[in-house]
Amino acid sequence: MINKALGMVEYQTVSAGITAADLMIKTANIEILQATVICPGKYITLISGELSAISAAIDAAKVQFGDKLTDSFVLGNPHEDIFPAIYGGANVENAKALGILETFSTPAIIVAADAAAKTSDVTLIELRIARGMGGKSYMLLTGDVAAVSAAIESARLKVGEDGLLLDSSVIPNPDKSLWASIM
Repeated sequence: MINKALGMVEYQTVSAGITAADLMIKTANIEILQATVICPGKYITLISGELSAISAAIDAAKVQFGDKLTDSFVLGNPHEDIFPAIYGGANVENAKALGILETFSTPAIIVAADAAAKTSDVTLIELRIARGMGGKSYMLLTGDVAAVSAAIESARLKVGEDGLLLDSSVIPNPDKSLWASIM
């Protein structure tokens, strides 16, 4: 997976989402990592492959089904912490400060996480992609207070440009019982 690009589309309807996924597969040599319905009845497709293939696939889906598109992204060199955080396999041995950021879309949280992880020395703990969140998403990350603050600010700026930022916070020293419930 390393050195591969990532792309994602989020559609307002299941029918547009599934049809767009089919179009993306037929347009370029990509791998579907996730294609699923999310609340409230939207459809997401997360794809991986070479940057040119991802760009072609996402562009084709945006052109053909743009009227139903909620959000999308193409990342040429995603941070390696994104994959374990998406799939719940992040290994955090020394949790420190806690950073939390919420977005209105699923693509926005991955873009925010990539910006945060590339800004400073933090570890992505989890990317909750719309599961049980009414279409919203959030990320959790940890590191030193200054690193977490810088990462969250970078992510805020990145997704705030598109109006997709919902909320964020930094907790300098979370209680151990809170960490136990998160990890």
